[in-house]
Amino acid sequence: MSRFRMYPTAAQQTALLVQGGHARYLWNLALEQWSMWTPDKGATPGYVEQARQLTEARAMFDWLRAGSQTVQQQALPDFDQAVKYFYAGTHRRPTWRKAGLHEGFRIVGGQASRIVKLSRKWAAVNVPKVGWVRVRLSRGIPAAQSYRVTRDRAGRWHIAFAVIPEPIPAPGTGEVVGADRGIAVSAALSTGELLSCPSLSDGEQMRLKHLQRRLSRCRRSSNRRQRVRAAIAKLHARAGDRRKDWVEKTSTDLAQRFDVIRVEGLRIASMTRRPKPKPDPERPAGYLPNRRRAKAGLNRGILANGWGDLVRRLEHKAAGRVEKVKAAHTWQTCSVCGHCAPENRESQAVFRCVACGHQANADVNAAVNIAAGRAVSARRETPVPVSPKREPQHATST
Repeated sequence: MSRFRMYPTAAQQTALLVQGGHARYLWNLALEQWSMWTPDKGATPGYVEQARQLTEARAMFDWLRAGSQTVQQQALPDFDQAVKYFYAGTHRRPTWRKAGLHEGFRIVGGQASRIVKLSRKWAAVNVPKVGWVRVRLSRGIPAAQSYRVTRDRAGRWHIAFAVIPEPIPAPGTGEVVGADRGIAVSAALSTGELLSCPSLSDGEQMRLKHLQRRLSRCRRSSNRRQRVRAAIAKLHARAGDRRKDWVEKTSTDLAQRFDVIRVEGLRIASMTRRPKPKPDPERPAGYLPNRRRAKAGLNRGILANGWGDLVRRLEHKAAGRVEKVKAAHTWQTCSVCGHCAPENRESQAVFRCVACGHQANADVNAAVNIAAGRAVSARRETPVPVSPKREPQHATST
């Protein structure tokens, strides 16, 4: 919500990369000191000791002194906070930052407020040791105490202000909606709406495949390989921008229309994990087929539809109004009579209850079950909304 596109000149891009290199160097140096700890040694240097060492290093090395002290100093508390998050169990272990992949730095304090609005669509921010860099205004600039400058793999620069927007208030209508996430249909609502996340067009898919083939033929560390990689990164960035835009618009629309939003409680990280290898008992060093390529295609489909991003943004915008329902057998349970059987799901898009004959879109039927908050046990027992004395009926002919 507080991220803007930056348009630095060629000279400013070089200066930004230098500042990012300094921040990355200090981060990796702090990580190396922290990784050297062993039980038989004393404590590794903390933030205060590392800040003192940075002051000595700036006095000794001209290339380090030429950079911004604010950028270099801020890399140390950022790493210290990452270590605290790791020990608290909320984040993963801090890793090494690589050139070309982790390009960015953070500005805090009074220097973060040096912003001038040039026109209705343009502003300029004074980055230390870089100068005034133009910023495209897609919305109003929030009042923040810090911001972070980053560059993505496509070579685009962005500035993000550290501001958490206020959640969207509930409409007060009492309406409840269920959302079923899928591959063919990104999100099916209990109201009957089918939402699809945009992706690359057929022509862009063909160009991406052509570029990937060219990349496999390029010599490593060659200029041609760098150009092809940049072209591939632009296509992936275009798909990511479309997905983020769809997630933002869809989550805002749902938060404004409904009081309660119910989704499936899915573990995306576990669902997209690669399958484990299957050792061959007849060959000590051999392995059996584990359908790794098919699972990779499913993982790409899940990630391309933004399952996790949609729920995450809903929890931000509709705070306290998002409920997660167990997803067990919601896809094969009739939303009318509650009969649960695998035979109800005729195909990916057709649901036809073998008990009462109810026919509907399979994703919409699952979304209605999610909206009702129905959780099915392993024995496929569902609360039946009709009389329990009623016997299962044969499906009527169409």
